Amino acid sequence: MYDAIVLAGGINSEQLRQYSRAEYEALIEIGGKPMVSFVVDALLNVAEIRNVVVVGPRSELNRYFDNDRVKLVENGDGIMENVLLALANMQPTERVVVATGDIPLLTPEAVRDFIDCCARFDADFYYPIVAKEENEKNYPGMRRTYVRLREGVFTGGNIFLVNPQVVKQCVEAAKGIIAYRKQPVQLCRILGFKFILQYFLGTLTLPEVAKRVSEILTLRGAVVVSTYPEVGIDVDKPSDLDLVRSRFALRA
Repeated sequence: MYDAIVLAGGINSEQLRQYSRAEYEALIEIGGKPMVSFVVDALLNVAEIRNVVVVGPRSELNRYFDNDRVKLVENGDGIMENVLLALANMQPTERVVVATGDIPLLTPEAVRDFIDCCARFDADFYYPIVAKEENEKNYPGMRRTYVRLREGVFTGGNIFLVNPQVVKQCVEAAKGIIAYRKQPVQLCRILGFKFILQYFLGTLTLPEVAKRVSEILTLRGAVVVSTYPEVGIDVDKPSDLDLVRSRFALRA
């Protein structure tokens, strides 16, 4: 069994303010519900998930969550700080699922598949990637940041599996990677000159990326290929919100 953390403390971006006046991105409404509620519902409907800690503005989140399996924690200043705040309010005995609060298309099936894929590796940090063709097949026209590797063209996910015992040791290094997660060239600079060259040549491989990230974070990392685009479709610009709202309208 796993516990889960949902990060819902990100401020609503200037781009999205014209669509929603919500102060926090995760509280932007879709079909009358805040985005974060869809993420929490997906997690709670996975048999392997026990409890969920939501880190965000407690006074506002209180209006949406009344479940013994959901605990609310006031957010801090950044992603890693919020992960630490959540862990301080948990007693995890296993690895912890961490998801951002802005992936409302997330499904229980996608979460379950990710957990099953992670079970094939022995690592401290598991990160999903999705092939470009999977995204375009299921969500044509979706704009994402892609990286070309030898195995194909991929985009990153927004759900992770982490060993809580190693989080504190890699906070500072992780901040740099998080800051440039949507800027491949800048990220390669953190990884080293060799990676800049290989990135432009398209010769980087999945094992090389996993190995180098593991070295920087001083932990064992694993890159997991997911066939569920929903693990990575975050809402951070108007076109994302339009797409997600149109998908929910089709479900109604």
